[in-house]
Amino acid sequence: MSTPNVELAVVTPSYLPDLELCTDLNRSVMEMTERDVVHHIIVPSKDLNAFGYLASARTRIHDIREYLPRTFLQPPRLNLWVNRAHPWPPIRGWIAQQIIKLAAVEQLEVQGVLLLDSDSVLIRPTTLDAFRVGGHIAMYRKPSGVDSTLPGHRLWHDSARKLLGAAATPEGDLTDYICWPCLWEPRVVRSLLRHVERATGTAWATAVGSQLHFSEMMLYGVYVDEVLGGADARVTEMQGIVYSEEFPLTRTEIDHLLASAPPDKIAVMLSAKSGIALETRRNAIRDFTAALPAPLWREDK
Repeated sequence: MSTPNVELAVVTPSYLPDLELCTDLNRSVMEMTERDVVHHIIVPSKDLNAFGYLASARTRIHDIREYLPRTFLQPPRLNLWVNRAHPWPPIRGWIAQQIIKLAAVEQLEVQGVLLLDSDSVLIRPTTLDAFRVGGHIAMYRKPSGVDSTLPGHRLWHDSARKLLGAAATPEGDLTDYICWPCLWEPRVVRSLLRHVERATGTAWATAVGSQLHFSEMMLYGVYVDEVLGGADARVTEMQGIVYSEEFPLTRTEIDHLLASAPPDKIAVMLSAKSGIALETRRNAIRDFTAALPAPLWREDK
């Protein structure tokens, strides 16, 4: 298969409560990426009209139904799905969202896809070169990053290995692959999903949806390391300034977080679950980025 001409796309699942956050993210993607980069925003059917004002030549608003099998049915007013092909257990909303990410990246003919949730913004010019090491697209991995304080991460390792037909999860500390932002290669995702289907004997979305514990980033990382034999290039530092806790920071604390980060970070992720007020995060990020060099292509946009 030939290498796609377009290097980068951005994928964001979102929904109405995160509309304002997603608007800020989209604005940053338009400003901080080159003109051939398309931002794919994927939302529930009922939210399409609300997000419609973001649509442009470089922003495409998608219905989540484009990426879920027809066997997936959603009961009214519930954040879960029932798969007629495998009715039990029901598929929780956050696992369905991960299926959507995998399906969206599978379909894109680009070299790399940047996964950005609505609670992120890009703060520096971003191209695929930001993720290359020695000419190769690097994968984030943190050896021994999963210890006894992260039991959920171990469950994610277990489910990834089950889906891949790989060896059982070893004892002791494990490699962590969870990162913000996250860069995937679509060609790898396509081979990953075909491998899951061979290993499980069923459609990959049905296999993933049957898991009680699942991380799409863990599945990708374990596949690359355990099945493909490792990435050509690896990094152990995230490209983002990240706050993932579920309690708020003050403006002073956000300022300190941003100011103390290494100067090469390309994104900020302040978890939507933290409860940080919208204006607080907007003002802190605005004041921080105002002091950064302007993107070289800003005048062309």
